[in-house]
Amino acid sequence: MAEKITLSKKDRMAVAWRSTFIQGSWNYERMQNGGWCYAIIPAIKKLYTTKEDRSAALKRHLEFFNTHPYIASPIMGVTLALEEERANGAPVDDVAIQGVKVGMMGPLAGVGDPVFWFTVRPMLGALGASLALTGSILGPIIFFLAWNIIRWAFMWYTQEFGYKAGSKITDDLSGGLLQDVTKGASILGMFVLGALVERWVNVKFTPVVSEVKLSEGAYIDWDKLPSGTAGIRQAISDFAGGLSLSDVQTKTLQDNLDSLIPGLAALLLTFLCMWLLKKKVSPIIIILGLFVVGVVFHVIGLM
Repeated sequence: MAEKITLSKKDRMAVAWRSTFIQGSWNYERMQNGGWCYAIIPAIKKLYTTKEDRSAALKRHLEFFNTHPYIASPIMGVTLALEEERANGAPVDDVAIQGVKVGMMGPLAGVGDPVFWFTVRPMLGALGASLALTGSILGPIIFFLAWNIIRWAFMWYTQEFGYKAGSKITDDLSGGLLQDVTKGASILGMFVLGALVERWVNVKFTPVVSEVKLSEGAYIDWDKLPSGTAGIRQAISDFAGGLSLSDVQTKTLQDNLDSLIPGLAALLLTFLCMWLLKKKVSPIIIILGLFVVGVVFHVIGLM
């Protein structure tokens, strides 16, 4: 019986260091696939001895891959475990390996931006900037060191977590844990997508539905305001108190939609794009179509 091939901590560390450059050969066709292959080469060399097996392994990892560069680490760990099991004779085929990568990269991609770009980096940047404004050289040093320590620690420990979890996934490739992980990642992705729709998708219908003349005292009478800064202060105070800026209250189609279900138009647009993608419509066609429709609707005064 052949001795089991196992990736040592040194092998996994080499993969982790290389994964830092996962976006080094980013391309528009398959995005991070080149950086992914570069990162996984030390493990491929350890697990497979023949040129044919190594070439086949690199070929299956040249498929499309794209996610947040730091969130790629747990996916990398799971993939290392799958490749290790395959090299030792387990029935792990190309479809299973690619399925795990695709099933995890989408949902996890939406986690990286809020955590790193919108939370950790702004906090560290504010800390470093506050020190730098006082003339301290520690500002940029602390930012650089803290950012890279947090980034590297996250990448290493999540890769190790994925590697250990991946070994359990391969115990039941017929469904079980593998199916649970994929399902859980998909559910997480739906939560992230739902939050991002409200924040990033913006649809506004501008047609005026109604105009109501307000009674005196319900709006700011600009002619009766004091001159100078005193008038400005009073206008701001009146507006904060609920007075309208004009004597006519205008209701647009978007106001009516928002009074029913806020963000309904954006949600429907998202569902439409998802339906088109399911029908195998090219994302480029969808983007160009949205651009054309947006311009036309703006010209005719609908948006």
